[in-house]
Amino acid sequence: MERVASLTRDTSETKISLKVNLDGGGKSQVATGIPFFNHMLELMAKHGFFDLEVKSEGDLEVDFHHSIEDIGIILGEAVKKALATKKGIRRYGFASVPMDEALAQVAIDICNRPHLIYKLPVARGKIGSFDIELVKEFFQALSNAAGITVHINVPYGSNRHHIIEAVFKAFGRALGEAVTIDPRIVGVLSTKGIL
Repeated sequence: MERVASLTRDTSETKISLKVNLDGGGKSQVATGIPFFNHMLELMAKHGFFDLEVKSEGDLEVDFHHSIEDIGIILGEAVKKALATKKGIRRYGFASVPMDEALAQVAIDICNRPHLIYKLPVARGKIGSFDIELVKEFFQALSNAAGITVHINVPYGSNRHHIIEAVFKAFGRALGEAVTIDPRIVGVLSTKGIL
């Protein structure tokens, strides 16, 4: 069964089309109008081994917030749709990714219970014109829309770019692990019988 989803989101603030293939090879085509965010989404797909296409037009002259939050929403919805019944998936994913002095750790549970824990040594500041506060907004929106629990912890790191890049790589790897089909799993990995 092909685990692919294509969605669009059209609001007064953003116009987004997105396609995700959970069984891809890490290819991406991303155009959000926000170069740093493009790079983060590209490397997230690369390290998670899923294909991702994103085209977004938004009110960037106002702020990047609307675009980044809405991309998180539509990506979460697409992941949830592509997973369908969630049968056979590992459910849990964990990755610990270093980037120079920074270490990012991400744990995921695909459980239909959205929750985000987000702990970074730097919560504010900019990378070029990009507000790093928006990273939390992206993952909050994704977690809520996908119905997944996400724990993001960076125990140490000082360079903002290194910290954020390590987070996106770790999230990609953790998601890639969690959505992997395991032939040992009959139905879903839950004693309740549903996720």
